[in-house]
Amino acid sequence: MIAQIVEQRLEQHETRGRTLILKVKFSDYQQLTCSKTMLACISELDTIFEIAKALFESIDLENCSIRLLGISLSSLDNAKQTQVIQLPLFQNGNIIF
Repeated sequence: MIAQIVEQRLEQHETRGRTLILKVKFSDYQQLTCSKTMLACISELDTIFEIAKALFESIDLENCSIRLLGISLSSLDNAKQTQVIQLPLFQNGNIIF
């Protein structure tokens, strides 16, 4: 499943994203891209799958043959960098600024 591959890559790079992009290429070589931007970052398989499924279902596929589907995430946010770190207020009994 494409969503699983996206989730694995996000996990491998310890990142997540806010905008899910669905790319559909048709047999006549036309291409359609649609996206959804979330308020919070996502990286969970269920969320990726549900958003991609909703985007896919919103496309009019009557009399269309699909030759390629793709899912990607953008507006990436490195999870390591967004962790809250509590810095010490005092060092050796003195306030540090």
